Amino acid sequence: MASESSGEIVVVGGGVVGLTTALALAERGRRVRVWTRDAVEATTSAIAGALWWPYRIEPVATARMWALRSLEVYEELAARDEPAGVRMVEGVQGETRLDEADAWLAGRVPGLRAATAGEYAGTGLWARLPLIDMPAHLRWLRERFVAAGGVVETRTVSGFAEVDAPVVVNCTGLAARELVPDPSVRPVRGQLVVVENPGIDTWLVSSDAAGEHTYLFPQPGGLVLGGTSEEDAWSLEPDPATAEAIIRRCAALRPEIAGARVLGHRVGLRPTRPAVRLERDALPDGRLLVHNYGHGGAGVTVAWGCAEEAARLVSG
Repeated sequence: MASESSGEIVVVGGGVVGLTTALALAERGRRVRVWTRDAVEATTSAIAGALWWPYRIEPVATARMWALRSLEVYEELAARDEPAGVRMVEGVQGETRLDEADAWLAGRVPGLRAATAGEYAGTGLWARLPLIDMPAHLRWLRERFVAAGGVVETRTVSGFAEVDAPVVVNCTGLAARELVPDPSVRPVRGQLVVVENPGIDTWLVSSDAAGEHTYLFPQPGGLVLGGTSEEDAWSLEPDPATAEAIIRRCAALRPEIAGARVLGHRVGLRPTRPAVRLERDALPDGRLLVHNYGHGGAGVTVAWGCAEEAARLVSG
């Protein structure tokens, strides 16, 4: 069998974390295959909103480092690479104030400031952040990966022992619950509604007293409205009553949404864990296994930082 440093690598998982990790490895000259159960466009990542913001992710200090590296990449892509599906868009993060805990953001996000009363009725932060069109971004990642010599295969894995490579990288998200197995991985169900955009060009995230998030993201395919965070809920079927409540909450913030034509419904299960697992491990036969999973709703936010860290772990 080939050694870890010279042999082929199989990345299991074709979502944003898996594809970005595979790309980071391939562009370092490694031979990489991605095994994905679902087509790239059908992964949980394709459903994401997807605004760059460190949302409910641990460990905090490391996640900030991963997020800032990812921010750097997204800014570069927005500036030069239209097919990547990344735009820098202005908006307001509601119920957030710039305090000492956010000093790391203040030094890095240009123009980060308190929102004015005209921008948001409550306390909020105005920011210009990456907003990613996930179907376009996933296609771009796959094409760039293939251009770097990578191969994407549709494969269902019931155990990592099946993977025929000296190095295996586990980017399976929620499936890690069974595959590792890791019972600390749990689903947090998110439901979204896509409506015809009535002319909104800024994003908005708001929270009520109960901690329920309401958000709207202007994407090329329509205005994405959200959302829900239902812990330990596995259903992928959109709930009509939930969809109506989402539209109602969004219309309370932007009244023009009330009459917008509904284009579609989306449901995704965020793969949450008490903390991201990004570390070296070993299979029973001694082969290297690198874990990169448990990003919850912040996979897009930390994808590049985590991918580069995983690539370093593969190289030892």
